[in-house]
Amino acid sequence: MNHERFIKLSDGTIGVIPEKWLNKFAGVIGFLKKEKKQLKAAKTQIQIIEALLDISTKSKVDNKFKELQQKFKNFKEIQKMPLPSHLKGSLRDYQKAGYNWLHFLKEFGFGGCLADEMGLGKTVQVLSLLAYEKEHANNINNSMKNNDNMQSLVVVPTSLVFNWENEIKKFTPDLSFYVHHGLERKNDIDDIKDDLIITTYGTLRNDIEFFKNKKFYYAILDESQQIKNPLAKSTKSVYTIKSKYRLVLTGTPIENNSLDLWSQFAFLNPGLLGNMEYFKSTFTRSIDINKDKDKASALKHMINPFILMRKKETVAKELPDKQLTLLYCEMEDKQRKIYEYWKEKIKEDIKAAIEERGFNESKIKILQGLIKLRQICNHPKLIDESFIGSSGKFNLLIEQISEVISEGHKVLIYSSFVKMLHIFRDYFNESKIKFAYLDGTTKNRNEAVEMIQSNNDVSIFLISLKAGGLGLNLTAADYVFIVDPWWNPAAELQAIDRTHRIGQDKKIFIYKAITKDSVEEKILQLQESKLELVKNVITVEEGVFKKLSQEDINNTFR
Repeated sequence: MNHERFIKLSDGTIGVIPEKWLNKFAGVIGFLKKEKKQLKAAKTQIQIIEALLDISTKSKVDNKFKELQQKFKNFKEIQKMPLPSHLKGSLRDYQKAGYNWLHFLKEFGFGGCLADEMGLGKTVQVLSLLAYEKEHANNINNSMKNNDNMQSLVVVPTSLVFNWENEIKKFTPDLSFYVHHGLERKNDIDDIKDDLIITTYGTLRNDIEFFKNKKFYYAILDESQQIKNPLAKSTKSVYTIKSKYRLVLTGTPIENNSLDLWSQFAFLNPGLLGNMEYFKSTFTRSIDINKDKDKASALKHMINPFILMRKKETVAKELPDKQLTLLYCEMEDKQRKIYEYWKEKIKEDIKAAIEERGFNESKIKILQGLIKLRQICNHPKLIDESFIGSSGKFNLLIEQISEVISEGHKVLIYSSFVKMLHIFRDYFNESKIKFAYLDGTTKNRNEAVEMIQSNNDVSIFLISLKAGGLGLNLTAADYVFIVDPWWNPAAELQAIDRTHRIGQDKKIFIYKAITKDSVEEKILQLQESKLELVKNVITVEEGVFKKLSQEDINNTFR
């Protein structure tokens, strides 16, 4: 450990360590865990042990090591596994490859990081694995239901809880789940009999006593860059989770420096990258400060079997030209209180207006009320600039946009409300993130367009829906975020088509942000129930609104 060749022995004489031994041990000893007077290797470090064993022909290993060693020697390629029979829909070829890789990790008992870019379907690959495991367990045990040994834990940022719920319902409805989050969460984990428990990083940190004695089948972290700081309370609480298998999902495994990677692998495969101080001295300083390519290559070689990362460009031929995803979010507590106050007030005002002037004469009043509620869904600052607090939708979008631009993509952000664009603008200015901006008052539209099209330092274009809906060619961008959907998607389609034009050689991902339990969700339901009407009205958005009945409006405010 101290790189000393000469050691004083118990009888007072001096022992000399052969230089061959010293060289052999010096490169790897920091990766091993110290336990009392012994060094212990993790299962993922079998190559290190094999390298050390040729030091002495008298080396002895136990049967477990021989078994694992033989398993590795017999390994030829990742096997193709059948998909779960109850999977709704199908997986693309690259998703099937990811699904097979997840099975490979399980076979050897390794933890793994699925690091596909945003939009490539990391969640459905993992859900397919869990659904297969449930079906497989059912074949063996007749029923996996209520079997605690097969219960898995998914830890996500608060903003992604609803998206996991929706993905489960959409692709693997046979998987039952319980969301452990919010004021009415259960007090005893043994009362939960579902296949999956979904919780948030914050709730896990606060409820560590709730989770500490439970051993899960799989422990899965989504957006695992959340534990990039190994000294943070959230990270330490995640390290205490007990599980048979472990997975993490992230589009950005490294956000700041190589220590981000160590922190995630300390959860996935404890010991693989040595202790934190050794990793810092061996890799972090060399890679992040000295830009040592050899050290970076060595680190990549070590983690390569345990990380799968596909870029959009590499799987582009399997993707549709345009892919639409709904992003669901929950209001923050202060935001919800303001929303509920205004919803009740507007509902009473509309009721009075209809009684006084009739439904048709009250439509402007109704429209004004709906616009105010939409603004609160975006951010309460849109109706009250003195508001101190945050917005669930804004937080979610910032998380998603940050991930996409860190992957090297360009993004269009559309909103119907210029004030909402200003909130984004202020955030990006404070964060020193370069962006282009366009609303109805912008005098030089071509300059703004040129910034996003040609300037590699500019990744974001903030655009008002009306100002940016026509006459722009924005083929440099391949991700579109619609901040506030409205009755008539025709305007949204026009905005989206700014990217999907002649000259576009990339696949387009579109995300529409929807606030749960709000007027936005009701509008979405109305769009679906009146799909033909919406499709056929290519006029201003009020064209759809005028054709809505009083019952539609009542349901929207219910």
